[in-house]
Amino acid sequence: MTEAVRVRRGLEEAIVAGRYRPGDKLDLTSISAEYGCSRTPIRDALQHLSNSGMVQIRPKHGTFVSRLGVRELAERFEVMADLEGLCAELAARRMPPGTAAEMTAALEACRRFVQEGDPDGYYDANSRFHRAIYAGSGNEFLRAEAEKLQGVLEVYRRLQLRVGDRMARSLDEHRAIAEAVLAHDPETARAQARAHVQIQADEYTELVLRSET
Repeated sequence: MTEAVRVRRGLEEAIVAGRYRPGDKLDLTSISAEYGCSRTPIRDALQHLSNSGMVQIRPKHGTFVSRLGVRELAERFEVMADLEGLCAELAARRMPPGTAAEMTAALEACRRFVQEGDPDGYYDANSRFHRAIYAGSGNEFLRAEAEKLQGVLEVYRRLQLRVGDRMARSLDEHRAIAEAVLAHDPETARAQARAHVQIQADEYTELVLRSET
């Protein structure tokens, strides 16, 4: 894990947990001291957070927290569900053998991380699994849009994996998607992929609501 990724993930979790509130200005000196790194990886991390909508970078003024609300997240998850569903449907029709092997290898890595109880490792393998399906769609525009929105939702999809048995259930959902893709069953692949993302949205919404009570 690079310094920029370490800082980014730490800041993402701090923002989602409410340590930084919407409108708060992020102080680079304090962040540098907390993470024990130079400002270069911090700037890289903040640029990524800006791209995902979690902060706003205002030239000559600084970087400010702009965490997405529950409604805004629900809207993005709704679009993500359709993108994932379409990718899976097309992958069931078009995925080449090499990409299918990548998807299967990522699924096996997910299984190992569930056994080890490692949600961060699981999420990285999970991302490889989904990217293989995006690539398997054979549609580069769709792939780019799916990867872009996946980046926006990354922290929210990652954090819900830490709740209860969510990792194990996510693995079961991945297996159902992979089985449909490999069986060249586009309708089932689409339905399973859409349901998988909707479950993630529901899990994260419940997590937020519990944290606010």
